[in-house]
Amino acid sequence: MARRDNRSLTASLLRVALLGLVAGAAAFALPGVAVAQQDLEAFDFGYIGWNDDPRYSEARIEREYQGEPWGRPVDGARVAIDEARFPGMAAGVKFGLEEQLVANTREVLDSVRAMRDAGTRFILLDLPAGTVSRVAEEFAGDEITFFNVAAHDDRLRGAHCQANLLHTIPSDAMRNDALAQYLVSRQWNDVLLLVGPERADKVVAKSFQRSAKRFGLKIVGTRDFVLGNNPRERDKNNPKLLTSGVDYDAVYIADTQSEFARNANFAIQKPRPVVGSAGLVPQAWHWAWIRHGARQLNNRLEKKADRHMTGYDWAAWVAVKSIVEAVQRTESTDYAELASYVRGDEINLDGFKGYRMGFRDWDGQLRQPMLLGTGNWVVARAPLDGFLHPDNYLDTLGFDPRESACTLANDKKGS
Repeated sequence: MARRDNRSLTASLLRVALLGLVAGAAAFALPGVAVAQQDLEAFDFGYIGWNDDPRYSEARIEREYQGEPWGRPVDGARVAIDEARFPGMAAGVKFGLEEQLVANTREVLDSVRAMRDAGTRFILLDLPAGTVSRVAEEFAGDEITFFNVAAHDDRLRGAHCQANLLHTIPSDAMRNDALAQYLVSRQWNDVLLLVGPERADKVVAKSFQRSAKRFGLKIVGTRDFVLGNNPRERDKNNPKLLTSGVDYDAVYIADTQSEFARNANFAIQKPRPVVGSAGLVPQAWHWAWIRHGARQLNNRLEKKADRHMTGYDWAAWVAVKSIVEAVQRTESTDYAELASYVRGDEINLDGFKGYRMGFRDWDGQLRQPMLLGTGNWVVARAPLDGFLHPDNYLDTLGFDPRESACTLANDKKGS
């Protein structure tokens, strides 16, 4: 009985001692933590998107089209903000994210002005190409850098490029060059091109035609398709009929709505691969990519958003990451210093794709590898072996300085 009482007394004394230690530690540590948090400099990013964006409608999200968003890319930015907490504390900075969903271009411009006036200098644009161009033009000369995280249009990196606009989402040219490299590597040189009715489909098809010419593919035919099941238009909406009467090694489908493309694989006339908008799809990111630490990033996004990560999430994530790294490396929050660093040669972004990445000085595009993925696997990473460039292998994807219609690099030299 005495032994049991001694054990109880000892346990009670230990509990009291532990509680005293915890209380003492809290009394010592918590005020310091509070002071440290108060002393951190606020550094906010901005995110602007449409509040009624058809890309994020429930019907499209449920279908999980290959190469399309499966949710708003702001989830990727949120993950990057979470990751930046401790690096930010070490730099004396507290990173934050202001999110705005708006109804029209006027509201976009108003949101940018409000963010600018509040001290936000780096803003992610999840908007169509035309709106992105309009916003960048409106604020040319201001101390603001915009990140395009959604629009693939080549013209944003070409004739419509802007000095205050950086692109973390790859261009159509980069995606199609990656796919063309793979087709050439497999000696699938003859390609049948199917083009949808949307204006954007024509733009994507034109981009692939450029890539085909660049890498020596032969387009053996171009056929237009329509959406629907009208029996009077079977020759235009039936994949088997559309792909008959001609020989080919692969079928490229330009379908930005994805409705036709998702049903075409295994439905064409010949036993050939489907590529482009379905089948084998070039993307900035794929949830099945597991090399170079990618699994950890995928897990963080899945925990945050309860879904797989896409290339759009990755584009938003790496946009925030690029500025966080600039703050760390420069040990500064001065806009001019950060903007110079992120556009310079010293930046060394790790995007979990196995290459050092940085922004091209001639068009603001983030040079990066492309992942060629199917539904649940990454088949290859481009640039592929054997495709060389005199300056940087990643510049085999997209427009290099000699091809680019953008004059940013020339403007810098002249200034």
